[in-house]
Amino acid sequence: MKELLKNKKLILQHIPGNGSWTYHIVIPDSKDIPGKWGDIKVSGTINGYAFKNMNLAPVTGKDKRMSVNGDIRKAINKVGGDEVVVTMYKESDNPLTKESDIIDCFRDAEVLGKFKALEEKEQHEILKDILALRSEESQSKKIVTQIKKLS
Repeated sequence: MKELLKNKKLILQHIPGNGSWTYHIVIPDSKDIPGKWGDIKVSGTINGYAFKNMNLAPVTGKDKRMSVNGDIRKAINKVGGDEVVVTMYKESDNPLTKESDIIDCFRDAEVLGKFKALEEKEQHEILKDILALRSEESQSKKIVTQIKKLS
């Protein structure tokens, strides 16, 4: 498990009428973590309350979010706007296996247009190099490097 946050103070966000995302926390410095909805599982604690296998949601060009459900809010006795202390670990090492997943990462980082402007051969080489890496961590580093080059 990779530590994403350790005793980090965050604000419990409240956006009325936003479905299951009415209450959520924004995970700092998570914008470049590759993966689409359902791929990024996290566990940890919010104000000492343990949560397991929660999804991080990608938001184009922004840091990822985690929904904070009613059970958690009730257990920690917090409402929107309150400060919470979060420790969070990325659950698994799920290397990407499809080019479309990498392209989604470029889209989320708002560099897809620049990627598509590259020659097709160069695009193919970048995707091939990333998919050849065996761990998600290695792929993530390579994707972040490419995003920085394209920015």
